[in-house]
Amino acid sequence: MSASYIPAAREYLPGVDIVFDRFHVMALMNRAVDNVRREQCRKLQGEKKQAVKGSRFLLLRNYASLSDEQADQVNALFAANIPLFQAHALKEQLRLFWEMDTMSEAASFLLHWIDGVKRTGLKPLIRVANTLENHLSPLVNYYKHGKISNGMAEGINNKIKTLKRQSYGFRDLEYFKLRLYHLHAQKHRLCG
Repeated sequence: MSASYIPAAREYLPGVDIVFDRFHVMALMNRAVDNVRREQCRKLQGEKKQAVKGSRFLLLRNYASLSDEQADQVNALFAANIPLFQAHALKEQLRLFWEMDTMSEAASFLLHWIDGVKRTGLKPLIRVANTLENHLSPLVNYYKHGKISNGMAEGINNKIKTLKRQSYGFRDLEYFKLRLYHLHAQKHRLCG
């Protein structure tokens, strides 16, 4: 969703639809939720501040994947802090965008979600809503192209970065290429 990515893609791939991936959209939303948490932490004092301060990873997890104990902690936090509840609820609602059946349902859902975010008055979330509103077409293209994802490409890129990091770089480019060809065939065994 980078400002430089879209013009470059349009220049070198004219006529190709741009599709934004779920991972990057949800990462943007998670940063906004964390920014709301930080703002609330700055405003609070004492025990309430400590409760908010220690809740970062609970707020970023999907509510459905929380254990009963974690859900109780999060619910207590939400009861004490309405902006955090709103931010987390909107994050969870945005996850539903990726589960719509049709492109028109998805577009309608996203426009309603954006409208709801703007009414909260939470600036980090409003920035996300404005970004998504400005990129509505590439988001909805997810449905136009059969719910495609670049998750596999991201995974391969991560493996390449890990290979480079573990090897402390490569001086011989040909050897690096050979290692890349066998990237998926490597089996790691524990020693000892």
